[in-house]
Amino acid sequence: ETNTLPFHPFEMQQGDSLRMEKEHQVLQEQLKEAQEKYEQLQHRSSEEISALKELLKRSVEETEVSKNELNWLHQDLEIKAKKWQQEKKENQENLKALRNTAKKHTDTNDRYLKTIEEKEKQYNVYLNTFLETSNKLANEKVKLEELIQKSQDDYQEYVNRAVKAEVLVLKNWKETEVCKLNGIAANAEANLRMLKSLSSSASAAPTLKSQIDSWEIFISNVKKQLGKVEAEYEGKIQAVENGVRSCLTKMETVELPPP
Repeated sequence: ETNTLPFHPFEMQQGDSLRMEKEHQVLQEQLKEAQEKYEQLQHRSSEEISALKELLKRSVEETEVSKNELNWLHQDLEIKAKKWQQEKKENQENLKALRNTAKKHTDTNDRYLKTIEEKEKQYNVYLNTFLETSNKLANEKVKLEELIQKSQDDYQEYVNRAVKAEVLVLKNWKETEVCKLNGIAANAEANLRMLKSLSSSASAAPTLKSQIDSWEIFISNVKKQLGKVEAEYEGKIQAVENGVRSCLTKMETVELPPP
């Protein structure tokens, strides 16, 4: 009635299944946390990249405008060299300022490009970590599902074997009780036949009449007891085969004292 099978091959040590389930839960939580961090980083990186692209676009436009203005100034200086001679110093200062602005924009562009490159590397690292963790968890999930399925199959096999064993025990108990009651009934019928043969004498008939009645009642009670035993044990066997538990109990029989 008690399962005494060892843990092997389901667990190398007691609690392996529970420990694997807890590790699976921890990995699930780590995956969730990594995914949330990844989504936050992706969102933040997207916003930063968009902002940097916008700044880069404006810087390129401003640089282009500055270059155009520089070319225009050069042409204008060649055409109006004499006219703008007195303003040469001012124009040179303006030209210097424009060059500084262009250099500043160029440096800014380089810095933004470097920042974008670093962000992309960081994004790739988080993405690879996320994919690696996801694959690991998927593999662990498949292994656990296979182990669970195998355990369920083995459990069903043990249940079927236990049901067969309980049915055999109940049948043995039934046969033992039936055999005992049949023996009692056979002995009682032999006694009854002997009494009936003795009662054929007219002088002994009145004396034996009460004994014959007692033995007939006793035989009837034994047969009733026999039918009750067979019916109860058959009911228990049917219940066990239908999956009912706690049916492996002996029937309480009443000892019938012979007359």
